[in-house]
This record gives sequence, structure tokens and C-alpha cells, in this order.
Amino acid sequence: MTQSTDENVIWLTQEAYDRLKAELDHLTGTVRAELARRIGEARDEGDLKENGGYHAAKEEQGKTEAQIRKLQDLLRRARVGATPPDDGVVEPGMKVTIRFQGDEDTETFVLGSRELLSLDESVDLEVYSPQSPLGLAISGKRKGDTATYAAPNGRAVTVEIVDAVPFGA
Repeated sequence: MTQSTDENVIWLTQEAYDRLKAELDHLTGTVRAELARRIGEARDEGDLKENGGYHAAKEEQGKTEAQIRKLQDLLRRARVGATPPDDGVVEPGMKVTIRFQGDEDTETFVLGSRELLSLDESVDLEVYSPQSPLGLAISGKRKGDTATYAAPNGRAVTVEIVDAVPFGA
């Protein structure tokens, strides 16, 4: 995954892009056709005001169309790159563990796009954008390096890189 300062870019691995594209194809093909068939059948039953099947299908159609628009926008903004190398350098697509200065606890998160994690609901990690203050400060750093960034309240925060491995590795 390559870095960019363009905040609208969503960095995805080829695998993540392919899964999102497959979901979009399924929704725009099979799911749309099935919903249209269900709406047509319900419409043929007559009085639409009291037709629960019609209203349920229309509501599902609205949710499906919203998901289609979301996926189309995401894929339009996506930049596809390879999974980053397991070289310990912090970059988008890496699972990063940091320790805040003066604290023994560590925090692990993914540097990248939320969409990377939305593909696997079993993953319970925070996601930080590469363009966030923390993301910008730690990009290019290695295990043992420290980085300082300005928190939203203006205070300088220093973190140590404890580990950086490719997400999914």
C-alpha cells in the first residue's frame, strides 16, 4: 500500500478490493433482480397501502441501494496496492502496536482504511488514517523508534513503536 496525502483516497489491498467488488456485483445483479421480482409480485397483489410484503421489499431495496452507492463511492476512491512487506516499517496496511510515553500499556491498531476491517467483522481493532496526526507521525518509523505528534487539544504526544506487521499476517 502506498501513501498519499489525499484524504479522499482509500487504500486497499487487492484482496480487499476484489471482495468489495464482488459484493457490489452481487448487490447490483442477483439482489437487485430478486428485490424487483418481490416488489412486482407484491404490487400484483393489489392494495399497496396494507401490503406488508411490498413495504418490506421497498425498505430492503432502499437499504440495498444505499449500500450499492457506498460501495461504488468507496471503489471509485480506492487505490489498490500490495500488502506491505513484513519489514517492520510503519505504513498503510500495517497492524501497529505503540506505547505512549510514560505508560506501560500498549495499543494496537491498523493504519489504513476502515474498509479493510469491514471485510472481517471478527477483527476488533481500531483503525487510524495514515493522514491522521498519529498516522503521519509514525509513518516510516520502525520498531523502537519514537514519534511525536500534536493531539487535538494541542498537547504534544510521544509514542514508541513496539511492533509493526502487515495486517492479516
